[in-house]
Amino acid sequence: MLAIDATPRLWAHLLDLRAGQAVADRPEWTAAERAALELYAPIARRDTAPLVLGQIGQSLDGRVATVTGDARDVSGPDGLVHLHRIRALVDAVVIGIGTALHDTPQLTVRLVPGDSPARVVIDPSGRLPDDAPMLAPNGARRIVVQAVDRPRPAGVEVVRLARTGERLQPAAILSALRERGLHSILVEGGSTTLAHFLEAGCLDRLHVAVAPLIIGAGPAGLTTSPVERLSRACRPVTRVYGLGSDVLFDCQMPEAETQGARPRGGARAGLDAAVASHGPAMQPDR
Repeated sequence: MLAIDATPRLWAHLLDLRAGQAVADRPEWTAAERAALELYAPIARRDTAPLVLGQIGQSLDGRVATVTGDARDVSGPDGLVHLHRIRALVDAVVIGIGTALHDTPQLTVRLVPGDSPARVVIDPSGRLPDDAPMLAPNGARRIVVQAVDRPRPAGVEVVRLARTGERLQPAAILSALRERGLHSILVEGGSTTLAHFLEAGCLDRLHVAVAPLIIGAGPAGLTTSPVERLSRACRPVTRVYGLGSDVLFDCQMPEAETQGARPRGGARAGLDAAVASHGPAMQPDR
């Protein structure tokens, strides 16, 4: 397991990468700084293929909330900081309507320096109230992806897509966001939305931050179609990082086999480019 240390100088370097600025100063990073660079640089860079990253914060027994829906303290403090780092490095953060209604998140960057990303909600039926916190006019772009003809407040961008059954297709959502200049995407939740993106072959990487607590029952972090044999289970190449309060599994998702899935390669290309620029790669944990 690799312990990371996102020191102020390392974080400033990552924000420079995020801004597309050439970085002339290349100090000798410590081992923990280099681990943080390996983790975050592929997300920060803008000279590689588009990247779609899923994020889950869960307990040791795979729960993201209690049976009553209490999810506020599932992730430890360092797990929350990690989430805010990712928000600061991506172009947009995406959530489903269930998470938007239940958790009423702001989706802003508050725990680290950096700008807040565009905020996107997948809301097929137009259920999100206009006064939802994520639609607050605080400088970041606000986007509602919906299938119905519902007007939104001034300044809120509306993306109209056709439904397939009750769902909007992840590949169509990503295509619409790319057309609007949003290429690095964080799919933050909830578990149903993450499962849709994963099963559609639309995730390049998946971050699973595990906190040291046992909840016992409650919603799972990720539920996809079951397999009958372990030989058919998805086994991503994984690196394991110590965040402090939480342990992070950084999973490189396999190439998509799902028909109609978007072109892949963003995460692998980004990681290879980042490693080539900043030093030799660390071996994945298997």
